[in-house]
Order: sequence, then C-alpha cells, then structure tokens
Amino acid sequence: MNRLMAQEIERKFLVCGDFKSAAFKKTRITQGYLSSVPERTVRVRVKGDKGFLTIKGIGNDSGASRFEWEKEIPVEDVKALLALCEPGVIDKTRYLVQAGPHTFEVDEFYGDNEGLTLAEVELSDEHEAFERPAWLGEEVTGDPRYYNSMLMKQPFKNWK
Repeated sequence: MNRLMAQEIERKFLVCGDFKSAAFKKTRITQGYLSSVPERTVRVRVKGDKGFLTIKGIGNDSGASRFEWEKEIPVEDVKALLALCEPGVIDKTRYLVQAGPHTFEVDEFYGDNEGLTLAEVELSDEHEAFERPAWLGEEVTGDPRYYNSMLMKQPFKNWK
C-alpha cells in the first residue's frame, strides 16, 4: 500500500461498554516514533504481519483533519527502525467495528496505557453525519493527550 499525500479526517472518542462482540476483525499493533513533534510525526509500525512508515502533519484548529502519508515497508525494516525511535512504545489491539456505512477503529491499549480504549472514525468531511454506537463515549478529537505520539511520552497510567 502506497498512499499519496492526503488529508486524514477523523474523529476520536473514549469507549465505554462492549464493542468486542460487534468487531469483525482484530489486529495487534506495535509502533514507535522517529519524530513526535506536532508539526511532523514520523511513525514506524508493525500491524499484524505488515510494516508501515507513516508521516503526519499538524492538525487543523479542530484537530479532526491533518496531512497523512503512509507506505508499506518490510517488517524487518520496522524492527530495525524501532531501535532508533524515541523512548516509549505503543502496544495495542485494533478492533474493526461496523456502524452503518462507517468502520470504527477501536484501540485497546496495553503496557503503560493499559485501561485506555479509544475509537476513531474516518470521515470524508469534518461535519459528516455518522451512526453513534451505544459504546461510544465522550469525544476527545483534538485533545493532544490522546494522540498516540503523546501517549508514548505521557502514558495513561501517569494521568491524575
């Protein structure tokens, strides 16, 4: 997969309740950051049996939209690059859950972020309507504490 430069539009929510019974797929993800500055995050990730290099730009005012570029790379390359990453690794399982025409990506975190579960939905427009499953909690779109690049630096276990 080699995606061209594109705008990513997504909204992010806390999860409260059972979503797993509705999931149609789950994948383990391990990732690290070569750069975690807000203007440009550079991430390497092993997702299942595939590797990816992803570059994201800074979000817009609402935090729902930002530049994203992603390219599949060999898993061996990701493992080598993880050794160069900033301290902290994100470890999670991603569940895919259909709700109407949209697919929610629900991330259950482990390690230092144990106890945190977040859902994201990608949209074609920031104001696009979407079905809200019963397990969808408070919206946290644009709250930088919930960015994976920040969870690496300030993990959920350290929040007051």
